[in-house]
Amino acid sequence: MQTIVANNYFKFITGIGVGIPIFIILLLSMMILPLPPILLDIFFTFNITLSLIVLLACTYALRPLDFSIFPTVLLVATLLRLALNIASTRVVLLEGHTGTDAVGKVIEAFGHVVIGGNYAVGIVIFMIILIINFVVITKGGGRISEVSARFTLDSMPGKQMAIDADLNAGIINQEQAKARRDEVAREADFYGSMDGASKFVRGDAIAGVLILIINLLGGFAIGILQHDLSMSESARIYTLLTIGDGLVAQVPSILLSTAAAIMVTRVSASHDVGDLVKIQVFSHYKPLMISAVVMFMLGIIPGMPHFVFITVAGLLGGAAYYLYQKTLEKEVGQEEGITLSEKEDKKAEPKEVSWDDVQSVDPVSLEVGYKLISLVDEKTGGELMQKIKGVRRKLSQELGFLVPSVHIRDDLALQPSQYRISLMGVVMGEFQVHMDKALAISSGKIFGKVDGIDCKDPAFGLDAVWINPSLKEQAQTKGYTVVDTATVIATHLSQIVQDHAYELLGHDEAQKIIDRLAKQSPKLVEDLIPEKLNLSALVKILQNLLREHVPIRDSKTIVETLSSYASKSQDPAILTEQVRVKLGRMIVQQLIGPASQMPVITLDSKLEQILQQGIQSGKENPVIEPMLLNQVQKKLVEFSRKQIAMGNPVILLAANELRPVLSKLLRPSIKELSVLSFNEIPDDKQINVISTLGNS
Repeated sequence: MQTIVANNYFKFITGIGVGIPIFIILLLSMMILPLPPILLDIFFTFNITLSLIVLLACTYALRPLDFSIFPTVLLVATLLRLALNIASTRVVLLEGHTGTDAVGKVIEAFGHVVIGGNYAVGIVIFMIILIINFVVITKGGGRISEVSARFTLDSMPGKQMAIDADLNAGIINQEQAKARRDEVAREADFYGSMDGASKFVRGDAIAGVLILIINLLGGFAIGILQHDLSMSESARIYTLLTIGDGLVAQVPSILLSTAAAIMVTRVSASHDVGDLVKIQVFSHYKPLMISAVVMFMLGIIPGMPHFVFITVAGLLGGAAYYLYQKTLEKEVGQEEGITLSEKEDKKAEPKEVSWDDVQSVDPVSLEVGYKLISLVDEKTGGELMQKIKGVRRKLSQELGFLVPSVHIRDDLALQPSQYRISLMGVVMGEFQVHMDKALAISSGKIFGKVDGIDCKDPAFGLDAVWINPSLKEQAQTKGYTVVDTATVIATHLSQIVQDHAYELLGHDEAQKIIDRLAKQSPKLVEDLIPEKLNLSALVKILQNLLREHVPIRDSKTIVETLSSYASKSQDPAILTEQVRVKLGRMIVQQLIGPASQMPVITLDSKLEQILQQGIQSGKENPVIEPMLLNQVQKKLVEFSRKQIAMGNPVILLAANELRPVLSKLLRPSIKELSVLSFNEIPDDKQINVISTLGNS
């Protein structure tokens, strides 16, 4: 019963958040009220322990935001140390004349054991520690904090743009985008707080010097004037106690300064600092081997400490040889793995050929070079698999049918950093990436150049630059959208699948769409299939819609329209046009959003008459003069460039009978072009004719 009451009381105390306020009150009490030596020993020990724990926590944190409370902890620890300085100064000045043991065992130990009881040595050691803390660690960490805070704030717009780009590409969903935005905001808050907290550390180092001087002068004067001590005795006692007190304070101070420097100098990673040092410094044999040779050459020089230098050279050489052997085993193991599999295939008894030997073609496949295998291996932290799942989910939601799974495999015939995307076994795109770099994509409005390897974005053909990851924030501040290698591949895959979605829709996918609709409107489906329209015709109609980037997620409207017009015509092209009219509001909204005016280009009446005559002369294969078609294409290309530069859609408005023919002839050369008929324009949208083809 007592245990339950105690636990409930503890939960009550911690639940209402009184722990930190009580701690602050204790700090104030230490500054005002005298403390016995035993409490000073306890608090000094606690201070050193707390600083050590904070340092180790910073070392094992995988990224700075994992220890986001660090600036507050740094402030509280600094206040604790200053409060202890005040409390210990009071005891030293009041009781120091009675002997060095009157101020506690910790200060006495640091005064006698650490500096050997020699106050001259103590002053030198204290000043060296102070210089290291103030000039090297604190000053460097403070400068890094200032720069990190400034660059973090400057890069926030670029990071927000990158998040929006990933969201629009389907790589992440709304929840993930919100989490990333929160992380960007927390990162800015953290580095801003660290910039201020570094000033506490710097001020604490300055306070250590002033407190030392005050204690020395004050103790010397008190010993002579109040306690009738000789000048030498007063100097000896109070100097030892002051130096011991200063060293007790400077040990946790330098630990916290080091912790602060570690936090602001490290980058986010999936390993702690120790693992990163092991991976990035001691995982290659060449640096160790060269260092061993240099140390051995120094060791054989006459007058040098031969034993120490040659011993270190031997250890480095042994470590380098071990790493070299491990590298050889890995390479040979890979080669032998291929050889053994080939030998086993040769030794295996031939079997009868069957249908199992016929490999089916993957609807969507991604082949990668061996350097990109780590991107698709989730065990090694590869994030490409998750991004591809996000792309499939987003495209499936937008298009209206389940996009097939992506079959990923490695291909030794590719370049090590090359990938290839295929649909139905046909290569649709390939690109070579740089694993150790990031791709900075120009949005058209950039404020300067960044150093790197110029290229074209594989998904949209935009100007881009492969840059070092250290230049990411600089590129974002200049207007670039910076993405990693996995995002480049996922976006390229998304664009290819979106452009060729009609090739991925077959009878099985169409049947799934009908089955899902049948659960909601069974009579509607029964009335259409197979009574009025067969499944093959439905597949053709859905493919026609997807070919022109019209989503088929509104399956109910599509089936209702087909049910109304299927009795009049079975031609998929005619039925597709009727469906487009019913989906006109969605088509227009996809192009211009909620805007009321729609910028379009139209055809001159004479040009339209010529085109209609060509269509009537050959309904199956319209006859249009090649020179005329070429002129129309050139003018549309110029128009599309202007519209894209202004951020507007490229829309050609044509007569109902001309729309499918013009779309078929013009869209392959102008991918951004959308050809609409007058019947597809909703009544609440106003047409704004920007240009007319045929006038000039």
